[in-house]
Parts: sequence; structure tokens; C-alpha cells
Amino acid sequence: MKSLTAFWLLLRGGAHIAGGWWTIRTRFPRLTQSQREAEVQRWARNFLRVWRIDLQVNGAPPKDGPLLLVVNHISWLDILVMHAAGYCRFVSKSDVKRWPMIGMMATGAGTLYIERDSRRDALRVVHHMRDALVRGEVVAVFPEGTTSNGITLLPFHANLIQAAISAHAPALPVALQFIDGRNGAMSTAPMYIGDQTLLESVWRTLTTPGLRAVVSYGQAQSPEGRERREWAAELRRQVDGLRNGVNAPE
Repeated sequence: MKSLTAFWLLLRGGAHIAGGWWTIRTRFPRLTQSQREAEVQRWARNFLRVWRIDLQVNGAPPKDGPLLLVVNHISWLDILVMHAAGYCRFVSKSDVKRWPMIGMMATGAGTLYIERDSRRDALRVVHHMRDALVRGEVVAVFPEGTTSNGITLLPFHANLIQAAISAHAPALPVALQFIDGRNGAMSTAPMYIGDQTLLESVWRTLTTPGLRAVVSYGQAQSPEGRERREWAAELRRQVDGLRNGVNAPE
């Protein structure tokens, strides 16, 4: 029965993705930027509902920039969860751009792509991030550089943090978690690391009832007088604290 339910949810999710792809192709050219942002958030929230994933938001999602969101990375679901909580422009690996339908949707949502193994490309992306921040946008990065198991944070790379310093924009730590609603424990079902395939992660997610995505926003930090490596380490401590119920805004 669990497998049948998961298969049905997989089909519904595929239909929802196809609907989002069609919206971007046909409606986005006629929408204003604020309308596009609202549409992305609506689509992401509906996707979570289709897959029966609850959303819990702690703190206030930022509505205006300039602001750099610094987020831990667990799953392919992370960008959807963040968009459902509040629209932001993401920096993502370039592979996503080539995914069927998903790539077009990510591009339509304003994603900035980076070749993770190219230092030159990282500098290019930092430049584009700085420009977006100067324009007053909200930009989000995964400074771990890859997904973790959701239990232990990986070191935060400082390269992308430089964009906030260059743009004189604050950075805001954000913690992502997935919780098993049946017992309140941390869930590793959506985890996507190592040799695991995307399909394996998707299937675990769909066969785990009562899954809840938790987004916890911390306090914005000024860039003034910051050195990027020290700031990256401090933001990592703040994200870890948010995961453990510390450093949450009042």
C-alpha cells in the first residue's frame, strides 16, 4: 500500500512539474518580476502539498534585499522548500540547468549557475551575485558546496560570502531540517549524498509519511569590517545554533 501511494504521489508530482514548466514557457514572459516571484512561491508551496510534506517556518522570511541567505544543504528538495518559505534567487550547480524541464524551471526562477570545480567560474558568479545584491535582491547560497547528511554540517566555503562584503549587503543565516512528524526526530529520508541516486532519495521521501520541512531564519549580520573566512565560520556557527533551537530571533 505504501508503494502504491508513493507511486501515485510521484505521478502527481510529475504533473505538477509539467504544469510549472508550461507556466514558465507561456505566462512568465507577460508577468512582472514581483508576479513571477509570487508564482514561484505559490508553485513551490503547492508542490509540497502534493507530496504531503508539511512546511514549518520559524522567524520571518525576508521580503526585500539586499540580503544574502546562507543556508545548509541536505537535499534536492532544499530549493523548493526555501522558495515555498519565501522567494529568493539561488546559486546552484550548473548540472541543474541541463535537467529536463527542471532546468528551465530553475532558470525561470532566476537561478544563478556555477561550475563547482572552476575557480574562474566561481569568480564570475560572485560578480553576478554582487550585482544582484546591489540591485536590492535576496540571493541564497549553500556554502557547504554539496549536500550533507543533515545531521552534521560540513565546513562553509568562504568564496561566495565575498559577494555580500563587496556589495555591502548583510548576510542572514538560515537552517534547514527535515523532521519525522510521527516522532519529532530528525529525518534523513530526503538526504541526497554520496552514491545515492536522485530516484532513491525521491522514493524514500515519498514513502516517509508525516515528513515536515523546517526553515529557521536567524538574525541578519552586517558585512562591515568582515573577513570572508571568519564570517563564513561565524555564519556556520549561527546556522548550527538555529538547527538546535539557539540564535532564533525573538
